[in-house]
Amino acid sequence: MLEAAKLITTGKTYRLGIPVDRSTPAFPPRNLAITVLMPGQEQGKTFGANKMSYLDDMFNGWLGIGTQLDSLAHLGVDGTFYNKRSAKDFVEVTGVKKMGIDKIPPIVTRGVLLDMAKHKGKQQLLEGEIVTAEEIKAAQLAQGVEIREGDVAILHTGWLSMLYTDPKRYGAGEPGIDVGAAEYLASLNVVAVAADTWGVEAVPFKSDRVWEGHQVLLAKNGVYIIETVDTRALIADGVKEFLFVLGQPLYTGAVQAIINPIAIR
Repeated sequence: MLEAAKLITTGKTYRLGIPVDRSTPAFPPRNLAITVLMPGQEQGKTFGANKMSYLDDMFNGWLGIGTQLDSLAHLGVDGTFYNKRSAKDFVEVTGVKKMGIDKIPPIVTRGVLLDMAKHKGKQQLLEGEIVTAEEIKAAQLAQGVEIREGDVAILHTGWLSMLYTDPKRYGAGEPGIDVGAAEYLASLNVVAVAADTWGVEAVPFKSDRVWEGHQVLLAKNGVYIIETVDTRALIADGVKEFLFVLGQPLYTGAVQAIINPIAIR
């Protein structure tokens, strides 16, 4: 954290989260709805001699929508999760007893952004297009930046722009890493792997092995995953490394959370 703080030279901040609403594409069957209410104020009623009025809102939905953080309790291998924890020992309908979102400390560290679209000579990678370990290594060299232990490694594919031009296509597939890339990033002992896509991994999958990169990162190595990161402003400014700041909502027992990370340069 102290080393990452030295990267601040201008004080400019970047919002890395995206706004979410009822129409935001999400992994099925996820959805959400926000309902705004004025309790007890039917027919123009107010409170007190000063005629106080107020709004409240009610959230009804899933926490794995938009820019989201996956805890280590989110995904496992055959009912076994990180640190060889069996689902029957910590999973309850009312919330997980271990490894939930509320157990993750604030993440304040160095963020490293690799422009994988630029590295491949494109504005935007295509659905199903794989980002390999060798390409990540080559991109670091070409862009003059190195992913190190404790970093948040973020991949820019250009795919997020599809959310605003063709949301159905955006949610039907995505470019991303394969198992080899997940293993490589995990070997660097990063805190989290992130991307400007809704699932970090390339979809559609090339075989019947699904979300194996998640298994490598979460279940086997204890690396958090952050999805749907808005990298566009950072890319436009040519930012490669920065102070990454995240204090996620502390929903007790939740396995995911809608978040808004901040980059500071």
